[in-house]
Amino acid sequence: MELGKIIKAVDCIEVLNYKDVDIKGISYNSKTINSHEIFVCLRGEHVDGHEYAQMAFEKGAVALMVEKPLNIEIPQLIVNSTQEKIADLACCFYHNPSLELNLIGVTGTNGKTTVTHLVQKIIEEDEKKCALIGTLGYKLSSSDDYLEAKHTTPQAPELQKTLSKILKKDVLNVVTEVSSHALEQSRVRGCKFSGAVLTNLTQDHLDFHITMENYFKAKSKLFSGLQKGSFAVINNDDKWTDRFLSEIPKDVNILTYGVKKNSGLMAVDIEFTSRGVNFTCVCGDEKEEIRLHLNGMFSVYNALAAIGTGISMGISMKTCKNALENTRSVAGRFEIVNSEPMVIVDYAHTPDGLENILRAARELTPKNANLICLFGCGGDRDATKRPKMGKIAQALSDKVVITSDNPRTEDPQQIITDILSGLKLINPKTVFVEPDRRLAIEMLKKISKPEDVIIVAGKGHENYQILSDRTIHFDDREEVQKLFSSMPVA
Repeated sequence: MELGKIIKAVDCIEVLNYKDVDIKGISYNSKTINSHEIFVCLRGEHVDGHEYAQMAFEKGAVALMVEKPLNIEIPQLIVNSTQEKIADLACCFYHNPSLELNLIGVTGTNGKTTVTHLVQKIIEEDEKKCALIGTLGYKLSSSDDYLEAKHTTPQAPELQKTLSKILKKDVLNVVTEVSSHALEQSRVRGCKFSGAVLTNLTQDHLDFHITMENYFKAKSKLFSGLQKGSFAVINNDDKWTDRFLSEIPKDVNILTYGVKKNSGLMAVDIEFTSRGVNFTCVCGDEKEEIRLHLNGMFSVYNALAAIGTGISMGISMKTCKNALENTRSVAGRFEIVNSEPMVIVDYAHTPDGLENILRAARELTPKNANLICLFGCGGDRDATKRPKMGKIAQALSDKVVITSDNPRTEDPQQIITDILSGLKLINPKTVFVEPDRRLAIEMLKKISKPEDVIIVAGKGHENYQILSDRTIHFDDREEVQKLFSSMPVA
């Protein structure tokens, strides 16, 4: 693409050293830049891309997007915010693919991954193609393998490139997770969303957002940006519901869902069994009996969010029912990986997420058996949730094993100390500490009986562990299956 076309699409303060060079790609990493690309100097938490512009030029960059003039003799697009304008640049370069797509964004603290997968299944049950973008990667259909993703919501150039690829494959429906980081950092700027879904808002990422108010403001951008004729599906039982509803523009179709409050879409007569959860879904005069292979109250909410999305798209509740009843668990989301004892691996890494899965697991725990919880907290992340999670784990479990998650640059022992500060009493018969996650999982065999239920929380689908000096291969599911002799549950 000619630089001149980009300049017309991106609101620049000034253009220096202009000549109409051909731009073959967008980069913001000087290590991976290719020849004839434009290098965008992003300012991050720890790195300023302006310091790497010379290196990018030496490796083949033919233009720069900057916030200040640099002493480099190539075209420079000077803008107020490279973080914002990289999204405008990406939309222009990839010809605004979202304008031709039915793009649905799902946001919230917990449940985004499961809801996107359920929505994809519902759209496919309606005999339409649907791609998915999220934490586990992206794929063109539910039967495809995941392609790698670096973030829950990719950076703007990767996101627009992915949407462009999807469009070229004649897939016109896309459901994507939209993280608070992505909204705050303008990664989805320029995307036209046909619909937006709210799962819930509970404490997470306060290391980045600092306050819950800031966290809400980031999430609310997905809804305030909706256009006439689009739809919003909102969890009516969440305490932030009214605030989100107030952000939605007029002429946007709103459908609320819930279990407690009177809502447009409701689940009633909820029954938990060892095989899943059953409930009656009610929307106006329409009712359907739904039998999920998923468990826990959070699964009811996730199912309602997905059904609400389907209904908002004009898909019948019967079709939604068929899709959900044919869906098994999502990788690392309340995934049963061993039968005796029952071991469940889950991504829960927030106080609310941990409480939800432990309550769901208690429903599956026989009266004379123990519910055991193994978890840790990530390093270089919100430290205030650590004692809260410790308190929740102790209150809702019979035995707790506290270990490392992804410690990153923090001392694992200090993270564990923070968690232990939330416990009322540290009884050595019920509270166990082992910083090495592999050894902690091995400890489960010594402290459990075949009839027990074990939750291994925090990492879910992840197959790595981030240490201070390196990232190693580590998969909770693999470790559990190596440890126990009974056959894994399919």
